[in-house]
Amino acid sequence: MSPTNRSLAGLGIGLAAAGVATAAGIAAGRVSKERHARLAVLAPAGAFAHTPDKEFVVVADDGVPLHVEIDEPDADASSGDKPTVVFSHGFCLSLQSWVLQRKALVRDGFRVVTWDQRGHGRSGRGSEESCDIDQLGRDLHRVIEETAPEGQLVLIGHSMGGMTTMALADQHPDLVGDRVVATAFVATSAGGAQLVSLGFGQYFGKLVGRFGPSVLDRLSARPGLVRTALRAGRDIEEFLVERWSFASPVPPAAVRLTADMIFGTPLDVMSDFLPTFDQHDKRDALVHFHGVEVLVLNGVHDVLTPPDHSEEIVRLVPGAEHVVIEEAGHIIMLEHPEVLNEQFEALIDRGMRAAAEGVKVARKPRVRRTVTDLAKRRKVARARRGEGRA
Repeated sequence: MSPTNRSLAGLGIGLAAAGVATAAGIAAGRVSKERHARLAVLAPAGAFAHTPDKEFVVVADDGVPLHVEIDEPDADASSGDKPTVVFSHGFCLSLQSWVLQRKALVRDGFRVVTWDQRGHGRSGRGSEESCDIDQLGRDLHRVIEETAPEGQLVLIGHSMGGMTTMALADQHPDLVGDRVVATAFVATSAGGAQLVSLGFGQYFGKLVGRFGPSVLDRLSARPGLVRTALRAGRDIEEFLVERWSFASPVPPAAVRLTADMIFGTPLDVMSDFLPTFDQHDKRDALVHFHGVEVLVLNGVHDVLTPPDHSEEIVRLVPGAEHVVIEEAGHIIMLEHPEVLNEQFEALIDRGMRAAAEGVKVARKPRVRRTVTDLAKRRKVARARRGEGRA
């Protein structure tokens, strides 16, 4: 591959790795502004805005500052018997990706902890060597130590965040066995497969793993080149995000939020993390979730971590439930928020009941269900007809 082709491919790699796509020069103007205006009714004004009750810094074991936010439930809804829910976000995203889930769980009386993984959002970056899944597991442990040192826990991780949860279990199995009542693995993988194909297929996926980090390093030193590639501005960003992050219509505000998280991630951070995905293999760590209520969630059309990437988790965790969502891509929590909220609430209820009643979760039959978001279909149909309500 020539240096020029490597550079062009590398720019695409960086974008696709974050849940967008490769291909400079796409005619973003083809996206209909009228259609976007109509889809705006899918999200009320301020739907993605949120002010946490607390925000502070947790210092990782290597000194990296990690940005953490806590949402406390209303006094009327809270219960001392409810677990703390800890969310871990995915690669090139931030804690903002969970905004709709944290709002819903707080309304239901749960205390919620979210955090920005190192190099992402408002957290510090650390060294190149520290950008690996094992370090993220140690970071998550530090967050739990500082924000929820006792009591029951629910751990929810999306993509890289799910891998972070597995690393935590590998390093601190007693914490999982003693305190975790439920876990959700969303659009993630236990490893042992080509994880940085990023939707390019097996052959090009190998090129991504081989050339991606070095190309991203070079691009990070030339921010002007990236700005030139995105000269079309927000239109092209949003076109790319829609193409590779979602598989159904979403409101413009969801696209913009996703694009801001992705394009706000430095290219050298993307570069530093890419190698850890091909090294990731936490299949042995899944034994520590035996006896824990486990939910595995995937989008049917996720090109980054498709459902077959998660099947190994279901196979290795007795009693795990596998829910596959139709018309869903990688950023499921923003694409089908109501479905995820319902699934998380049901998961937590099962986990609390199993812990209280001594239910043998591992003896449950494996369940796989395909869910269609009919409520959203109806909202989209009304929006496309130009009706004023969603």
